[in-house]
Parts: sequence; C-alpha cells; structure tokens
Amino acid sequence: MHENDRGTSSPRRRQARAGHETGPSARHRLVGTLAVLAVLSGCASLAPALDPIALPVASNWRTQPDTPGVAAAADLAWREYFTDPALQALIETALENNRDLRVALLRTEEARAAFRIQRAQQAPMVGVGAQQIRAGLPDGLQPLAGRSVLEVNAATVGISSWELDLWGRVRSMKTAAFEQWLATGQGHRAVELALVAQVADAYLGLRELDERIALARRTVENQQSLAQIFQKRFELGHGSRLELTQVRTLLSQGKALQVQLELQREQQRNALALLLGSDPRLPPPSAPMDEALVMPELRPGLPSDLLASRPDILAAEHALRARQANIGAARAAFFPRIALTGAAGTVSTSLSDLFSSGTRAWLFQPTIELPIFDAGMRQANLDVSVVRRDIAIAEYERAIQAAFRDVSDALAARQKLAEQLAVARQAHAAQSERLKLARMLFDAGSAAHLEVLDAERDLLAVEQQLVQVRRAALSSQVGLYAALGGGTNQPPKK
Repeated sequence: MHENDRGTSSPRRRQARAGHETGPSARHRLVGTLAVLAVLSGCASLAPALDPIALPVASNWRTQPDTPGVAAAADLAWREYFTDPALQALIETALENNRDLRVALLRTEEARAAFRIQRAQQAPMVGVGAQQIRAGLPDGLQPLAGRSVLEVNAATVGISSWELDLWGRVRSMKTAAFEQWLATGQGHRAVELALVAQVADAYLGLRELDERIALARRTVENQQSLAQIFQKRFELGHGSRLELTQVRTLLSQGKALQVQLELQREQQRNALALLLGSDPRLPPPSAPMDEALVMPELRPGLPSDLLASRPDILAAEHALRARQANIGAARAAFFPRIALTGAAGTVSTSLSDLFSSGTRAWLFQPTIELPIFDAGMRQANLDVSVVRRDIAIAEYERAIQAAFRDVSDALAARQKLAEQLAVARQAHAAQSERLKLARMLFDAGSAAHLEVLDAERDLLAVEQQLVQVRRAALSSQVGLYAALGGGTNQPPKK
C-alpha cells in the first residue's frame, strides 16, 4: 500500500513540478534569456575601422608671420574680435533673425530627432492592446464551437517584432544617425561663423561707401563754389570760357561719382538687410573706419590646427564617419535577421470573464529571416555604401584644401594690403602737396588753373583709392578670422 502510494504519487509530483516549471520559473528564465540577448545585441559591429587620412596640404603656411603671444582665432568669440558697438548690434540682430541660420538650426533639430528614432529601435517596443473578435462560423464548424457566432476578447501586453542586433545592423544605423546629427550641428556653426563674417564685411562696405560719398560730396561743393566764381569772372571778362568749361567738367564728374556711390550704398544696405533679416539701424559714424574697427592680431597656427577649428571640416569628418557606419549596416544585412514577438495577457470568450482566473495566455514568436535570392540587392547596397564612403573621403579632403586656401589667401591679403595701404598713404600725402603747390602757383600767376583742376581730380581719385584699400585691409582681417574658425573653441550659444 505504501509502495503503491509512492509509485502513484511520483507521476503526480513530476506533473506538479512540470506545472510549476511552466509557471513563474519559466517566465523568469524567459526574461533572463531576453536580457542576455539584449546585451549581446549591442556588442557586435561590422563597420570597418576608419584609416587615418593624410593631410592633403603643406605642413606650413607660405606666409607665416612671427606672432608670439597672440591669441588664436578659435579662442576669440566674435564679441571679443569685433569690438565696435554698432557692428556688435548688427551681428546680434543677424544671429536672431537670419533665415539661413534658422534653417541650419532646424536641420540640426531634424537630425537630432532622426537619431532619437534610430536609437529607439535598439530597445524593444512594449505596447498594450485590446481586441474583440466576432466571427460567423459555417455550419460544419458550429458543432465544434457550440455556437454559430464565435466571440473572443483579449487584453495583452507585449513586444512587437524586436530585432536582436547580433550583427550590429541597428547599432551601425544608430551610429550613422548620430554622426549625421553632429555633422549638421557643425554645419550650423559654420553657417553662424560665415554669417558673422558676412555682416562684418557688409558693414565695412557701408562705412567705405559713406566715406567715399563724403569725399565726393565735398568735391562737388568745392567745385560748385568755384564754378560760380569762374562764371562771374567770365561775365566780367576776366576769365576764359575754357577755364569755365574745365571747372564745370570737374563738377559734372564729381556729381556723377556721387550718384554712383549713393546707388552702391543703397544696394549694400539692402544686402545687409537681407543678412540681418530686418532693416539695419545704423548710427552716424563717430570715427573713421580704420579707427573704429580695430581688430586684434591673430595667430594662424599650423594647417593641421584647422582640423579641429574649422566647423566645415568637422562637419565633413562626421559625415565621413556616418558613411563608414552605413557600411557596417550593409554588411550586417548578409547575416540572418532575428526578431522576437511576445505577448502576455488574458483571453476569454466572454467580456465579463476577461480577467477571471484561468484566462491567462501568452505568446512567444521568434523569427529568423535570411533571403536566399535577392538578385544582388544586398551586394549592391554594400557597394553603394562603400562608394559613398569614398565620396565622403574626397569631400573631407576637399574641405581641408579649401580651408587651407582660405587661410593662405587671407594671410597673403593681410600682408600685401598692409604694404599697399602704406603706399596709398604716401600717394595721398604727395598728391595733397601737389594740389597745395598748384594753388600757390596759380595765385601767384605762374601756372594755369588747368593744373589746379588736374591736381584736384587726381587727389579725389587718390582719396577714393585710399578708402578702398583701408576697407580691403579690414576685410582681410575679417576673412582671416573666419578662415581660422573664429570662436570655435567657445561654447555654442544656447
């Protein structure tokens, strides 16, 4: 009796243990297995390593001034470099209202959102669902179901097609999205730096035209007074018609120049308004252009420094890394794709008994997918990714070469325009002395008034040229600041 009881109780105990294994312990093992798979899914990546790229430019600048102790452009914020209050106000307005900068910022936000979408695909998507199914059964199935209309109600919590990223496909796509986000961020900073330089240069253009218009207006006023004097002398018979015609000719030339410069100023103002996104408010100048817009000296550093200071180069580098990550995703497509779908909940034929005991149900559905024949689509996708990576390398090298040229041009312009400015000042001093001597000789009756008119005409041309050279010298400093990645090391404005 005891032996029979023990013999008959063993299957029951085994059945109880089996039922217990299908209960909490089985679910715990399932959760543990999913956790291990989740860890393993983020450990692999088939993206190739990015080989170092040789700098496709010279190791030093051809024009390398000795500037010890001078600050680097990347360490100077634009407010520290452009100290003129009027220019600072214009730049601040442009940074707030410029539409190109706004588009660049929105593209950065778009890339950030795309990265978040891609990152979310690494985690399982858990959702809650409720269903009610009503189906009319044919006559042959009604005896099995016991009714003519089958009604099933379900409430579940589960995972929908979560890919186990064993080969790093999803991870590579997340890396590509992340690098693209960084690339657009650096692109935004590049647009911001270019905008600052464009506003400064446009402001210099306005100041130049203001000074040139003032010189032309002064010449016109002098020639008008002189034309009235020669008109009276001609009427009194003390002067010739030739002298009167010469004075009027110079007056007409001055008026034509003044009108031409005023037209250029209106166009320059409109260009500045486009950069600002609003009508510019310009206070009257209180000092000459080269005295009000004094900019500190800049240290050019080495060409290799541009790799970390130019936003456009950094953007090209991040774009290259994104293309490199896409190769990993294309390689992972050659391996099986494993996805899990699971759910747990309650199912009942009666809505009132949906949460009663004995209605629990679960679903675990792993799927493995590996296309056998795709007409070469995966290989073509990998080839496209490799070619796009090679294109990104060429674009990266081109960005470095363009930056090298920008800095070289700015350094050469700074040096040569300084020499040209010294020559222009000497020419202005000589021409002013010539006009003074011509007037003295004319007053003494030793020279014709034509010599005075020629000296005045040449002095006006020299003055106009001097203002242009001064503006070009200042513009070269603006260009050098932008070419060296001005303010890159400063934290971005939030």
